[in-house]
Amino acid sequence: MPWILRVQVSGFAWLVLLLPSVGVTASDGTNPLLVLPPAAATCDVAVDLPESFQQDSSGDWRIVPVGAAEQSLPVQRSASVAEDGSAAGQSRLIARIAGNEAGDVPRKFRLVAGGASVEPKKPCFQFKQQSDASLALFDGDQPVMVYNHGEITCDAVPQSDSRRVRACYVHPVWGLDGEVLSDDFPKDHYHHHGIFWAWPHVGIDGQEHDLWTYRTIQQRFVGWIYRQTGPQAAVLAVENGWFVGDEKVMVERVWMRCHRVDNDHRAIDFEFVWIPVEKPITLWGADDKSYGGLNLRFAPREDTRITVPAGQSEADLPDTPLEWADLTANFAGAPQPSGAAIFVDPAHPDYPPTWLTRHYGVLCVGWPGVHPRTFEPGKPIRLNYRVWIHRGAIEAPAIGRAYEAYKAAMAAKWQP
Repeated sequence: MPWILRVQVSGFAWLVLLLPSVGVTASDGTNPLLVLPPAAATCDVAVDLPESFQQDSSGDWRIVPVGAAEQSLPVQRSASVAEDGSAAGQSRLIARIAGNEAGDVPRKFRLVAGGASVEPKKPCFQFKQQSDASLALFDGDQPVMVYNHGEITCDAVPQSDSRRVRACYVHPVWGLDGEVLSDDFPKDHYHHHGIFWAWPHVGIDGQEHDLWTYRTIQQRFVGWIYRQTGPQAAVLAVENGWFVGDEKVMVERVWMRCHRVDNDHRAIDFEFVWIPVEKPITLWGADDKSYGGLNLRFAPREDTRITVPAGQSEADLPDTPLEWADLTANFAGAPQPSGAAIFVDPAHPDYPPTWLTRHYGVLCVGWPGVHPRTFEPGKPIRLNYRVWIHRGAIEAPAIGRAYEAYKAAMAAKWQP
């Protein structure tokens, strides 16, 4: 006979229908065990199942803490990401695991099947096509972000200026109180556009191009890879290309995973894969500054402050190694300060990479930095980041705890 269990997890009450555990086994007949490093803050986890795992697609899955069999956490099944950035057949599990303030040892969770989890009543994710060029993500009635896959044009920019048209970026990005956090076509830097990824120096076949301001090279939409909405997260994957004229010189695949709100925070994960097509490609950032990579341009605001692991930074930081950086300010339409941080995956090459931070309103992760690096055709370049959106003015220790939770989530792994 099944039974109903009420469990309090991360501020929500969950009703869980528990049934006998069935159909979720590794090749040796055991249920896979998820090991999560200790973390005081909430961990939004997305981890691929082990290759030995034999999937039973019937029923729902859940994870059960070892030593606390009376608890049960729901999971969302999603596509995993292949080495080349395409959607793989192996399943990825997405889950939210509450922090453990008192713990300093890894926690373990057994994956089991056979049990339906009844989620608390709350808004659901949905994608809405805003135009032929833009796809919006909503959490209930609350807008979260827009991915602009098609060309966006600003008539205020002269027609002769290469910065007049752009594509393949995220804007607007909204805060948790409906305020717009990002900017597009700002007058001081027309080429800045929300959450975007670009390099000022791109060397191909003896010629230098500028993806930062779109001179002689552009990003163009190629096609959708994957789209999913679920109780834990919304997932969107897209393929773009870097084009010099009509020649595609780089394959670009981007996975975006937006987790549900956790009280005053929301995490949006970005997983990038770039593959040079036929010719080696050399990338490097701006001299003495190191911008070139992932960037977030913020909307107009007041009382801007930038925080890094060492604390609040009064000065701009050029070419500075950082694990994370945060910008907090008073944005129009918000009842209190808010902002966003960029977290760098600890497995990032040359960790921690060098950054440029500017109080006029931009955070720039620079990689490979000011020194050129050449990438060979057919070999994937993979980078992971988290954009951590928050309500309130948060100090460095609290941001650091959220970053440690991200590190723990990225280090989660399975064992028999």
